[in-house]
Amino acid sequence: MGKNVLVTGGAGFIGSHVADAYLARGDAVWVIDDLSSGTRANLPAGVDFRQLDIRDPAVDGVFAEAGGFDIVNHHAAQIDVRRSVRDPRFDASVNLDGLLNILEAGLRHGTGRFVMISSGGVVYGEAERRPTPEAAPKRPASPYGVTKLAAEYYLWYYHAVRGLDYAALRYSNVYGPRQDPHGEAGVVAIFGSRVLDGEALTIYGDGEQTRDYVYVGDVVKANLVVSDAEIAAAAALDDRAFNVGTGTETSVNQLAEAVMEVVETRVDTVHAPARQGELARSALDAARLRSLGWSDEVALARGLAATVEHIAAGRGSP
Repeated sequence: MGKNVLVTGGAGFIGSHVADAYLARGDAVWVIDDLSSGTRANLPAGVDFRQLDIRDPAVDGVFAEAGGFDIVNHHAAQIDVRRSVRDPRFDASVNLDGLLNILEAGLRHGTGRFVMISSGGVVYGEAERRPTPEAAPKRPASPYGVTKLAAEYYLWYYHAVRGLDYAALRYSNVYGPRQDPHGEAGVVAIFGSRVLDGEALTIYGDGEQTRDYVYVGDVVKANLVVSDAEIAAAAALDDRAFNVGTGTETSVNQLAEAVMEVVETRVDTVHAPARQGELARSALDAARLRSLGWSDEVALARGLAATVEHIAAGRGSP
């Protein structure tokens, strides 16, 4: 029997892929998205779509109409680190008040498993150990990181005191088709788009800062795994958190070279001043998620090729 599933942010880059996957396995899928960054074009056919801000009291009506959800997959968020620095109150309003609005509606009308999307890099900050495990010290260096960590503590409270069944996924740097080449967090899409146009790539700092790039298809599998897995009751915050990453560090310079190799075009690289607050290195240890049966299968070169192909197709290129 299919499950009743709500995906918040389901018109966005990652959320729409997750909605696709739930539909493909036979679930009934509802999507809440305000389309501030997502697009209708990303919405898979067959979802019950409601254009709503997650802070809107009307969210309660969606839960009531659906009769509750077996799974709530919470991707909707304010994800721009720089905006969080400029306007921390807005960041907290979306990422905390919005979360609480969804959680309270779920408790009133019924929620089975709540899957919350957190972030590995911004929660751990400049980690001393790489790949970084879930139990590493939490050192958020931006308001965005603070709200993601605070969101996990809210979930911990709802679990410990009010019986909420949840899992938190701490993403590394996700890339793939549908990623916005104009967004703040989409360096793969930005590089792919610019190389296709024959334009120079801007690299901030010396380009030796590293990230853990994980393909969106592998991230979707992580969502499905934690949606259904038996997870023991949590004795501590990290017991219900799962890193999603490859454990491999790739520098920005290496990424630029890899994108040019995939497109088979060379462009200039221009170095700009380093951005304040940017992490020097990041990679996540996903051993806990692997213990549930997950694995990352798409190598960087193959994932880059799929991403570039999607960008080119969207322009009508052959």
